[in-house]
Amino acid sequence: MNDTQLLRYSRQIMLPQCDIEGQQKILAAKVLIIGAGGLGSPAAMYLAAAGIGSIVIYDDDVVELSNLQRQIAHHTPDIGLDKVISTRETLKKLNPDVHVKAVKQRLAGEQLDIEVMNADVVLDCSDNFSTRFAINKACVKHQTPLVSGAAIRFEGQVSVFTPGINNSPCYNCLYNSDGEELQNCATNGVIAPITGIVGSIQALEALKIIMAIGKPLTGRLLLLDGLTMEWNMMKLTKNPSCPTCSDS
Repeated sequence: MNDTQLLRYSRQIMLPQCDIEGQQKILAAKVLIIGAGGLGSPAAMYLAAAGIGSIVIYDDDVVELSNLQRQIAHHTPDIGLDKVISTRETLKKLNPDVHVKAVKQRLAGEQLDIEVMNADVVLDCSDNFSTRFAINKACVKHQTPLVSGAAIRFEGQVSVFTPGINNSPCYNCLYNSDGEELQNCATNGVIAPITGIVGSIQALEALKIIMAIGKPLTGRLLLLDGLTMEWNMMKLTKNPSCPTCSDS
């Protein structure tokens, strides 16, 4: 690290759990973020601010006026711009040292496999059922840690799946892939700060995984009810019959 980096990241480096070694791990890390919306915006911004060396972000949508209520990486002049481009510009202004690869594309198939294989951590910030299961399957296949978040109405949830470590369950252990399409903000609404809270927690969990510190949310589902401001924790166990991660 040079003197500028030492000053920029000084408040993290002074943490004994991080120190110089942890910051160097952050600077060397590559994070894949799928979705540049309500969750992807704060997650990407905090990871860039923390000094993640390389951020790869995929989204196939453009910025609309209704996005600006919660998707804080985008601004009014960005309406009509590709979300990934808007996000990239925000991240570069926040921290020009971070390498940002922005791709306007729904990540799927072979390209999903390649990106997951090359990432140190994957953040699922998508908003649809099929994408979440495809991401989970690729992470299990390549044993890449997955930080999954969701937010709707006044409710949020976050969990971490670490295939091959500590007998971790996967996303498919938690949710049945044969179920109905997940609800989304467009049909149910969402209060703005909930997406910021969940996305920020996703960023924190990713940093913990990269530095190998603390206790990630592996095997646990963190639930927030924003109306009552109550947090709950559910324990998750690996499903021995899971179609994605079971040995059979």
